[in-house]
Amino acid sequence: MQTAGTLGIIVNPHSGRDARRLFARAGTSTIEDKRNQVTRIVVGAAAAGIKKILLSRDSFRIAAAATEALTIDVECELVETDLTGHGIDSQMAARAMREAGCGAIVALGGDGTSRAITQEWRDVVLLPLSTGTNNVFPFHTEATIAGAAAGLVASGRLALEDGAERSKIVEVMCEDGRESIALIDAALLVDDHPGSLLQADPEKLARILLTRAEPSAVGLSPVGGLLMPCYAPDNFAVEVVGRPEPNPEETGKTLRCPISPGLYANVGIESVDRVELGGEVRWTGPGLMAFDGDREIVLAEDESAILRVVRNGPWVINPDRALSAAAAQELFMDLGHWHDKRSGATGCC
Repeated sequence: MQTAGTLGIIVNPHSGRDARRLFARAGTSTIEDKRNQVTRIVVGAAAAGIKKILLSRDSFRIAAAATEALTIDVECELVETDLTGHGIDSQMAARAMREAGCGAIVALGGDGTSRAITQEWRDVVLLPLSTGTNNVFPFHTEATIAGAAAGLVASGRLALEDGAERSKIVEVMCEDGRESIALIDAALLVDDHPGSLLQADPEKLARILLTRAEPSAVGLSPVGGLLMPCYAPDNFAVEVVGRPEPNPEETGKTLRCPISPGLYANVGIESVDRVELGGEVRWTGPGLMAFDGDREIVLAEDESAILRVVRNGPWVINPDRALSAAAAQELFMDLGHWHDKRSGATGCC
């Protein structure tokens, strides 16, 4: 049961620092960057009316350092969970925050971080902020404003439907009962191996199913987006059938696509099709299935998986939408006087 007035903040300390940056020209999100973002999220949330914030603990003390010197009128508490250095840390933090009744969560990370949280808490109310590579799901929004938007919803001052919408996801079911989900992209790779942290090799792409095929993104999303654009509000997905090791003499197309920041590559395209909401596709091995960049499920020869596109993923808070609604409802008027002793700033909180 979600409780109005409590906001959760989950930080993935490893996002924006992965091996993919060695093979592209992506920037790096430092520990200091993340700490400063957390501070600004807390300030924004407090200004929107939040009284309590739960923060995930991490080995770099990002959340602890971000809040220890704040003097604004908000209670900050670290969630004590075991740390592994892997995605399960975000899942355990999400579980603790769900049990504590958080009304919403702000997640600092990439597509994979939001996916990990969703695996634990399917109908979480989430505002994802980008600190990773090849991100489509998170927003690139100033953290202060993100904190305010999430704070409005988590505090109950703004109705969920006024600031958020339910996201599409891909549900995956294998013949042997293995299950998974993808928020943005599911891919079938040939001659690849589990555990690789690099971006998908275009010459190994057999199939891609995209909930969002955005031509202005990087990664796998524009592989579909440069052929059949599809955005978050659209009630369909896009499936691309690729040509591993494309040969210009073969039939089909070759797409020039930005597969990572500062890196374009040729992607062989056999076909592209629209998959309606609720629709299913069947993929057959051999191959390795990856979800939002994480390689997870190996399909043996002739083994199949069913992928279904549904709109029952997390509720995603859109900062523009939330703050436009707040303006229409004058939610930042007459909130009482506040004073930040450290900065000397005054205003409404």
